[in-house]
Amino acid sequence: MKPLRQAGLYLVTLVVAIGAIAAVLQFGKSLPAPIDSSLHQPAVPAGTSALAAMLQNLEGNLDHPLSHLFIQLLVVVAAGRLIGKLFVSMGLPAVVGEMSAGILLGPSLFGLLAPAAFNFVFPTESLDTLRLLSQVGICLFMFTVGMELNVGQVRDKAATAVAVSHASIVFPFLLGILLAYFLFTEMAGPRASFVSFALFIGISMSITAFPVLARILRERNISRTALGSIAITCAAVDDVTAWSILAFVVAVANATSVLASGVTLILALAFIAIMLLGVRRALPVWIGVEQLHREEPSSGTLGIVVCVLIAAALFTEIIGIHALFGAFLAGTVMPDGGEFRRRVTTLLEKFSSVLLLPLFFAFTGLRTEIHLLGGVEDWLVCLAIVGIATLGKLGGSAVAARVAGMNWRESLQLGVLMNTRGLMELIALNIGYDLGILSPRIFTMLVIMAVLTTLMTGPLLTLLRAREPSLERDHQASRA
Repeated sequence: MKPLRQAGLYLVTLVVAIGAIAAVLQFGKSLPAPIDSSLHQPAVPAGTSALAAMLQNLEGNLDHPLSHLFIQLLVVVAAGRLIGKLFVSMGLPAVVGEMSAGILLGPSLFGLLAPAAFNFVFPTESLDTLRLLSQVGICLFMFTVGMELNVGQVRDKAATAVAVSHASIVFPFLLGILLAYFLFTEMAGPRASFVSFALFIGISMSITAFPVLARILRERNISRTALGSIAITCAAVDDVTAWSILAFVVAVANATSVLASGVTLILALAFIAIMLLGVRRALPVWIGVEQLHREEPSSGTLGIVVCVLIAAALFTEIIGIHALFGAFLAGTVMPDGGEFRRRVTTLLEKFSSVLLLPLFFAFTGLRTEIHLLGGVEDWLVCLAIVGIATLGKLGGSAVAARVAGMNWRESLQLGVLMNTRGLMELIALNIGYDLGILSPRIFTMLVIMAVLTTLMTGPLLTLLRAREPSLERDHQASRA
């Protein structure tokens, strides 16, 4: 068929179809109104101009919950990327910039400078959706943290790692308990007992951000040095220990009686045994040996992985120790043959770190109200918290490393690295806030402490390492 004839046939078909549609619509106007016409009143009043009607419809669409969610995603992700890049240009980890972006988007800055815009972007009724999405992001993140743990590496350096990591928990934990004694009456949340409050303050002083630490080591090209190896091993042991303690505290805080808390702990131990002894061995069979060595995991393989993740998170949420613990444990039992863990981590981490984790930072920022620290006394307490947290974590780790045989310079560098709290600290603080154990005021102080202790890692490490040759050169000299 010639092109001219094709064009003519197309135009005739189009005119006939449009004419038929117009005719049916015209005849349909004469039909009687539907029986339930009261349920279908026009959204725009009669007599409204076309332009006004269009603007009214656009405004209605803008107020839809899905539109608000997309606006929040756009603002949060863009701010996180921009401020993250700014921090990288200053030689600081991008994740610290993303954490700071979340706080800046909250009432502490955005809400203070532009309250109308802040209320439009983050209306109160939209926060539940934001919270749920951020929790999904945290579960995915904790799953990847579990997969990044190298149990073999921990086993090889068990003596030094356990000594240093447990010292880096016990000493700051003790200082946190003592601090809680003085803060409980004025700073505790509405549902806090002294025991739960003190344990949460102790944990907040003790946590090390294993993933942030790993990124800092990679960015500074020291992950393969003796210092980097022992630091990542200590952080792994630290994380497992601290999160086990936190799971115990959450179980006790959520339980309505001593018997209920005992049942929760028994269920948690049974769940851990099932995951480590049953699911870990069954997963290679469920997935298939061939699938474990594929260049890219298939949809079926990812389906199995995600189902295990969701089931584990659901179980721990139901028994009362929070979904993220199940997600973390699910990551630790994933098959570690070949490159399977690395490939799955790459797929999930990109999605969670780019889209969902910034939502968690923003949600944390919405809860962080710096204006609550109104007087000099509050700021002195905040500075004391930062100082005690740094003394406990950095000092405790450094002394333990020195006793274990490292020289003072390396010991101090290890202490600086273990003092990195980052995202892991924010996760723990949000759990305490949700449980009503931490008040908004102490929550804000602890968030500031988490950001500052993470922020100081880079500069302190640069300062300490600038005064000595590379560790590799020292190591070669000692061998010679």
